[in-house]
Amino acid sequence: MQNGTNSGASNGAATAGKCPFRGSRIGGGYGDGPTLNDWWPDRLRTELLHQPSNRANPLGEGFDYAAAFGALDLDAVKKDIFAVLTESQDWWPADYGHYGPQMIRMAWHAAGTYRIADGRGGAAGGMIRFLPLSSWVDNGNIDKSRRLLWPIKQKYGASLSWGDLMILTGNCALESMGLKTFGFSGGRADNWEPDTGTYWGNETEMLARRRWEGDAAAGEADLENPVGASEMQLIYVNPEGPDRNYNTAAAAREIRETFARMAMNDEETVALIAGGHAFGKSHGPVDEKNVAVAPGGASIEDQGFGWKNSAGTGNAEYTFTNGIEGSWTQNPTRWDNEYLENLFNFEWEPTKGPSGTTQWKPKVDSPESRTPDAHVEGETHPLMMMTTDIALRDDPAYAAVCRKFLDDFEYFSDAFARAWFKLTHRDMGPRSRYVGKEVPAEELIWQDPIPALEHDVIDDSDVANLKTRVLSSGLSVSALVSAAWASASTYRDSDKRGGANGARVRLEPQNGWEVNNPAQLGDVLGTLEKIRGEFNGGQSGNKRVSIADLIVLAGCAAVEKAARDAGVDASVPFTPGRTDATQELTDVESFEWLQPVADGFRNYQTRMFEATTETLLIDRANLLGLTAPEMTALVGGLRVLGANWDGSAHGVFTDRPGVLSNDFFVNLYDMRYEWRALDPVKMGFEGVDRATGRRAWTATRADLIFGHDEQLRSVGEVYAAEHQRFVHAFIAAWHKVMMADRFDLAGRG
Repeated sequence: MQNGTNSGASNGAATAGKCPFRGSRIGGGYGDGPTLNDWWPDRLRTELLHQPSNRANPLGEGFDYAAAFGALDLDAVKKDIFAVLTESQDWWPADYGHYGPQMIRMAWHAAGTYRIADGRGGAAGGMIRFLPLSSWVDNGNIDKSRRLLWPIKQKYGASLSWGDLMILTGNCALESMGLKTFGFSGGRADNWEPDTGTYWGNETEMLARRRWEGDAAAGEADLENPVGASEMQLIYVNPEGPDRNYNTAAAAREIRETFARMAMNDEETVALIAGGHAFGKSHGPVDEKNVAVAPGGASIEDQGFGWKNSAGTGNAEYTFTNGIEGSWTQNPTRWDNEYLENLFNFEWEPTKGPSGTTQWKPKVDSPESRTPDAHVEGETHPLMMMTTDIALRDDPAYAAVCRKFLDDFEYFSDAFARAWFKLTHRDMGPRSRYVGKEVPAEELIWQDPIPALEHDVIDDSDVANLKTRVLSSGLSVSALVSAAWASASTYRDSDKRGGANGARVRLEPQNGWEVNNPAQLGDVLGTLEKIRGEFNGGQSGNKRVSIADLIVLAGCAAVEKAARDAGVDASVPFTPGRTDATQELTDVESFEWLQPVADGFRNYQTRMFEATTETLLIDRANLLGLTAPEMTALVGGLRVLGANWDGSAHGVFTDRPGVLSNDFFVNLYDMRYEWRALDPVKMGFEGVDRATGRRAWTATRADLIFGHDEQLRSVGEVYAAEHQRFVHAFIAAWHKVMMADRFDLAGRG
C-alpha cells in the first residue's frame, strides 16, 4: 500500500499513512456470511427459473453441440477410449489391468440419478462433475475415472461433451470385455454450473433415511416423492441392506421401489444388477478412518481429488470406495454368467469385511469359490456378495428372473444390453434428438414414439380456414385455451418427455386426468375431431391436418381472438407438422408419472403438500423451461382467459373473462382491495373492497404470490402498466410451451 498524505480524506476514507483496505474482507461482498436463504428460509427461490445460465457457458449460446458431435469420427473416438481402458496409470492403477469395470460404474452412476417422477437426474449435462453429485458418498473415486479420460476430452474438446464421453466410455468398456451393446447416441450437451434446484431429499447427513414414512420393518413404508434413492447420497440402495441391516427381504423391497423410480421393471432390474456385477470388484480393504473428505471439501492443492486414502499407497490393493471388499466373479473383466452361477451355486453367509462392513462369503472356502487379487500376482480371495445381491436370490420374483437368465445366457446378454441402453439414454427424450452412427434402428416404447410425418402439412390459407371453423364452432375461448394447454404443458425439459406432439391428451391416461377437466376436454376434442374430419375429407391431395396440430392451432386462434377483444391485433405463431400417437405407442404406466399433483398455471391443487403452492408453481415452470417473466405472463393471461382447471373464479381478477387483458395484474396491485385468508392454513383468500367491505375477488396462493414475492411483483408491475407488452409477452411464452417438444424441426436438438 502506498504511504503518503490524503488531505481530502474524511468520513472513514484513508488517512495519511494508512491502508484504505484495513478490514479482512475486501472481496466485494462475496464472503461466507449469511445468505438470503439463511435470513429468510421461506423465501421463494425464483432464481431457479434462470438456471442454467448461458453466461456460464464458455462455448457461447450459438454453439450447436449435436452438429459438432455428429461430425466426429466415432470409430476414432472409440479407438482412443479402448486404448485408455488397458493403459494402467501409476497414479491410479487399473484393477486386473483393465479400467473397464471402473468406467462402467462411472457411466452407471452418471445416468443412475434419473428418476421418472420429475424427469430430473441422468447423464445429460454431465452433472456428476458438479456438487452435490460429485461428492456423494456413493460416487467415491469417480473423480479418478474422469481424470483418466481427460486426455480424450482434451483431444476432442467441445465436439465431445463430458456427458457423452462418460456414457460412450461405459459402452466401450462393456464391448472391450465381451458384451454386444444395444447402441449409443450422442447429443448430451454439457451444463456449466451446479444444479441448485433439484430436490434430493431433506436429510443433512449421508445415508440418512428420513425420506421413508411408515413401518419399514413391516414393509409398509412409502418413499417420498420425487426422490429415487433409498438413502441420502446413494444412487439406489445401501448395498449392506437398508440402514446397513442385512435383511434381504427389506433389501429386495427397496431395490424394487428405487429401480421402479427409474422406470425399470423386475427383469430390467435383475439384468442391470447381474450384468453390472459381472465385472470388477468392490473396494474396502482398509479402515474407513484412512479416507479423507470428498472433492467438495478437499483442499485447494488437491485440485478436485477427493477421498484421499492414507493407507499404504492409497490406491491399487489399498483402494477404498464403499467399504465392501471383493469380487463377485472369478473373471472380473469378462462378460459371462458367473455372477448368477455363483449366486445360486454357492451357499452364502454374512460376514464382516476388512473395513467392518457387512458382506457375504461362501460358506465353504474352496478353489472354485475364490477369485484372483486385482493387483497382487498369485494371491486369491473368497468371492463376495452384497446383501442386495443375496436379495435377488431370496426374493421369489427376482429369483425367477435370475433362473431365466441362468438358463439362457444369450437372452440375458440381450436383456442387459437393452436395460443398459435404457439406463443411459432414458433422459435424452425422443429419438429425433439422438445423434451418431450407433443409434439403434429399433424404436422402443419407453422412447414415447410418435409416427413419422407422412402427409403434406397445411399452409397459411388452410390455417386461416381452420381458425375460422374453430372460432365458429361454439367452443369458448377458455375451453380451447384449456385444451391446448393441457396438451402442451405435459412437457418436461428435464427428460424431454410430454408435450403436444402426438396428441396424447386424447389417449389414456391423460384424457382421464382430473386436472384436464375430462368432460370439457372431451367436448373440445369431439368438436375438433369433427372439424378435422371435414377438412381432411375435403382435400384432394395428400394434405392433412393432424389432431395434434389442430389442438394447438385452436388454442392459438382463441388467444388471437382474446387479444383482439382486448384491443390488440396480434398474431400467434403456429408451425404445423405434429403427428398423432396411438394408444399402442403409449406406455400408460410411464405416462401416469407426468400427471401433475399441482399446476399453478391452472390453479390446480386438491390437497396440501409439504412444499408450498408457490414452490410447486416454480417447480412446474422450471420443468417447462420457463423464465420468471414467462411464467408471470402465462399465469396472468391464463387467469383472465378463464383457464382454471375447474372453471373456478380464483385469480380471475376481471369482469371480462375470455379477453386477454392485463386485469390480473392491475387488480392484484390495486390498493382498493384488502386480502384476507379464508382458512387457517392460508390456501384460499378473498379480496375485499376496503370502502364497502364487499368481496370482489377470490384467490389461491398461486395468484397472490405475484403480489407477495418481490421479484415476481416487479415483473407483474411491468405488465400492469403496459398492456400491449403483456399481450406480446404472453403470446411469446405461449408459443414457447406449444413448441417445446418440436425436436423434429431442424436445429431443435
